[in-house]
Amino acid sequence: MMPSRRQFLTATAALGALGAMPLVRAAPLLPPASVSGKAGRVLIVGGGWGGLAAARHLRQEAPQLEVELLERLPAFWSCPRSNHWLVGEADGAALRFDYRQVASRLGYTFLQAEVTGVDRDRRQVLTGQGPLEYDWLVLAPGIRHDYSAWFGDDREAIAQARSRYAPAYTAGPEFAEVQRRLADFKGGDLLITVPPYPYRCPPAPFERAVLLARWFQARQIPGRILLVDANPPNPGYAKVFNEFFRGRIHYVANSPVRRIDLEARRLVAAAGEFTFDSAMLLPPQQAGELAALAGLTGPDDDGKASGWAQVTGPSLQSRADERIFVIGDAVGAVSPLFGHYPKSGHVANRMGRIVAKEIAARAAGKTAEPALPDNLCYVTVNPEPLDVLLMDTQYKFRSDGVIVQTLRQYRDPDLAADELAWHGALMAEMQGLGA
Repeated sequence: MMPSRRQFLTATAALGALGAMPLVRAAPLLPPASVSGKAGRVLIVGGGWGGLAAARHLRQEAPQLEVELLERLPAFWSCPRSNHWLVGEADGAALRFDYRQVASRLGYTFLQAEVTGVDRDRRQVLTGQGPLEYDWLVLAPGIRHDYSAWFGDDREAIAQARSRYAPAYTAGPEFAEVQRRLADFKGGDLLITVPPYPYRCPPAPFERAVLLARWFQARQIPGRILLVDANPPNPGYAKVFNEFFRGRIHYVANSPVRRIDLEARRLVAAAGEFTFDSAMLLPPQQAGELAALAGLTGPDDDGKASGWAQVTGPSLQSRADERIFVIGDAVGAVSPLFGHYPKSGHVANRMGRIVAKEIAARAAGKTAEPALPDNLCYVTVNPEPLDVLLMDTQYKFRSDGVIVQTLRQYRDPDLAADELAWHGALMAEMQGLGA
């Protein structure tokens, strides 16, 4: 089995300071006639793994279209590999790049702006700098943390949770703040909450727990990780916790959070009450707020409120608007067999490619060939002795059109090098570097 995995990874690798900055438009390198907008204009909102892939591949698939990427941050930050960065095992320079430089290299326009809404009737994206018109809109709003599930409409409690106990789970200044908090941590119980499914990168809180536990141990910090999980137990990590981190990681599964007293630093969950000295409070998740503001979220196929954007089949076209596509973590369930695609950077990247082909075909009056994403997810199961897990997920259509998921898993210390190659290849592809 290992040789075929190596061949697959080799083929995959062959593909292809955060903060306020002034409004900047990057001048495209292509001749003005090729980006005049006469053939149509595509706005992409959200500069994550999906939005960047959509922008790059639209320039390749439909150079006659005007493409503009809107993002509130000036620089990209990779959440994949960021757990390693938090404990000083990854170079921040390898996780970050400037949007303006990439836009200039690839020939699309970058606009740093806060998007406040979408006027679907006028086909306009509303920003702090004014409205922008579109022919096609690609929304990649990511996720939002639903603190109301814990605190209701108590805005003060929500603001305190965000500022004092940020989870560092979305790109932005949170990561630097959490790293500073870790540097100041002298000991005690560090609480990490795991929200109910679906949520972004399900293995990430577990990987973070083992990396932090080993980090505490190496620095002789008298600390313990309290990992309170709303979901059924993760058997693989539970075994590792018990064998290598007894006394360092206290794992409690099947225990959704019921309430949190921030002042007393006390959490009440289904399994009991826990006090903590510091925390990374990760609440339930939903599609990024813009998806709801645009009226793209709604009930799932069972009629239940989902909080996720509903899309049509493999095209990722919004069910609410034929001119809008939704990609990345905001996408709702796509199959009655497995529900959601994994909410990962790799899947978002593949969705960006799919939507680029969809829009290019429609702009040319054609129909795109249906396509499905795939997913690779690398997770450190134990940093010492090194143990890395690869989850390789493939999708295909059943005879009745239903999407089927197949998952294969591999564990091998050598996968650490493969992870670096995979991450570097996708980062280069999004920036238009190399092949």
